[in-house]
Amino acid sequence: MNNELIVTSSPHVRSQDSVKKIMWSVVIALLPLPPSIPLWTAFFGSIVAIGLGKQVFGGIGQNPFNPALVGRAFLTASYPVLMTTWTVDGVSSATPLSQMKMEGIATDTWNLFVGQIGGSLGETSAIALLLGFSYLLYKGYVNWRIPLAMVGTVFLGTFAFGSDPIFHLFAGGLMLGALFMATDMVSSPTTKLGRWIFGLGAGLLVVIIRLWGGYPEGVMYSILLMNTAVPLINRYTRPRSLGEVR
Repeated sequence: MNNELIVTSSPHVRSQDSVKKIMWSVVIALLPLPPSIPLWTAFFGSIVAIGLGKQVFGGIGQNPFNPALVGRAFLTASYPVLMTTWTVDGVSSATPLSQMKMEGIATDTWNLFVGQIGGSLGETSAIALLLGFSYLLYKGYVNWRIPLAMVGTVFLGTFAFGSDPIFHLFAGGLMLGALFMATDMVSSPTTKLGRWIFGLGAGLLVVIIRLWGGYPEGVMYSILLMNTAVPLINRYTRPRSLGEVR
């Protein structure tokens, strides 16, 4: 076994073996999410996620944006109909968020919670996502501050502006984004206060986009936008060293 000590500047990583172990744990946590998207779509999305989202910045640990969201943003821009229309029991329909925004029709929250709806991979069952997140939390691979701040902000924000907060918690990609995407160790803040700020900012952007934007969903863009602010957040929330003057 190679127990070589690797000394690096922050954020600190243990080894490639640790990274591989963490990523396989994420795959395990996301298993209860049945995929139905065409394989060629996933193939192109993966190329963009790995190539443009990670490798062009220097590889693992160097990417400023969440690679999975970079790939998803590419697919959403390139194949908007494929990414926003779903077939359930042989009937094509829009996502619950689209139905709410365009038609004022809200899907039953229980169906959203257990996954009896059409939607993108990972967005259709809040309970499955919570179970997977609980596993990662137990393993110590994720932090709870960002999800709590993001979900809490969306709940309070939508409630304050007269929309159904429970619907907004379970509809769309909020749970997937807050639990699995926003908590990415590379593209999220390293400080406790920074994680609260990141989650609050991402949640606020979700509320703004969902309630007043032309696009029904805002999770993907909210996290990507907050990724750009991470260096600044880390800089101003870093604990002050003894005797340091800022």
